[in-house]
Amino acid sequence: MALSFEHRTLPQRIVFRTGGVGEALAEEAVRADATRIMLIASAREIAHARKVTADLPVAVVHTDVAAHVPLDRAAAATAIAREAAADLLIAFGGGSATGLAKFIARETGVPIVAVPTTYAGSEATNIWGQTEAGIKTTGADDRVLPRTVIYDAELTLDLPRELSVSSGMNALAHGIDAMWAPRTDPIARTLAEEGIRVLAASLHAIASDPHDLAAREQTLYGAYMSATAFAASGSGLHHKICHVLGGRFDLPHAQTHTCVLPHVLAANAPFAPEASERIARALGSVDASGGLDRLYDSVAAPRALSTFGYTAADVPESVELILPLVPPSNPRRVTASDLEHILFAALEGARCAD
Repeated sequence: MALSFEHRTLPQRIVFRTGGVGEALAEEAVRADATRIMLIASAREIAHARKVTADLPVAVVHTDVAAHVPLDRAAAATAIAREAAADLLIAFGGGSATGLAKFIARETGVPIVAVPTTYAGSEATNIWGQTEAGIKTTGADDRVLPRTVIYDAELTLDLPRELSVSSGMNALAHGIDAMWAPRTDPIARTLAEEGIRVLAASLHAIASDPHDLAAREQTLYGAYMSATAFAASGSGLHHKICHVLGGRFDLPHAQTHTCVLPHVLAANAPFAPEASERIARALGSVDASGGLDRLYDSVAAPRALSTFGYTAADVPESVELILPLVPPSNPRRVTASDLEHILFAALEGARCAD
């Protein structure tokens, strides 16, 4: 059969420089001709962020960073950026810092240099998100794509083991969802398969030894590959579910993705044989769900949404909010009953095969 598809590759500079983030940032500031930098980092990350940007022209430091990018706080940060006449945004941290920088970039056109300290993957996409009144909205806009991403695995060494695993599973979810997302294509699926393969091996190594720097480097590489596939493919069923849960119930981002992923995979895999075969191969398994279950067991990944405050009483509202968002291209037709099954399984922490 003749190939017929359209794949878009986003323009972005990727720098891997373990132990050299300060030097790489200085190079990017010169490349951007930046004279008034806005440094965005959480309170947890700000000391390290200040250290590696000490010699740069930082005009304003912003630490009011929150998950899911609350609209009121993002608007306030944008006003600060405008008042400071910022000409470059440095997002130092996880997905929340990058998400805030993306909001500011969308509103002002100021470019972003992202320095990830988790495996969130947001830095590799042109996808933005914001939350208002418990509703999370997402979209795509090239203005929010960081012009440069600097990966320094040393920055992830103090990420606790449990959060390393959840953040890595969030990255894995990008790859799995890209297999059947609305704009997926053979290139995206190949990138996703490589990302899943690398992440499965490196997360196992990190779970065994959180100080394994080589494994941390590989996890960043795998997270980037999966996020690139996701950026090309768009949001599939898994991300639609997690965006609703995160925005409406203020659930932690990475852990929510970790708990939901096995059950979306179990629901879709029988209806997407090629994608299922790729996922299984990447996980070193004869079947996708079984391979994911074994990976979860080996790294002690969280499974139950109830651990993070989600309850059975939240399921009906969740189904009502998610159902209109289900992509028509999903491998199987998804009903309210199907969503209930996925959500209750994630709530209780069932295994894929349960």
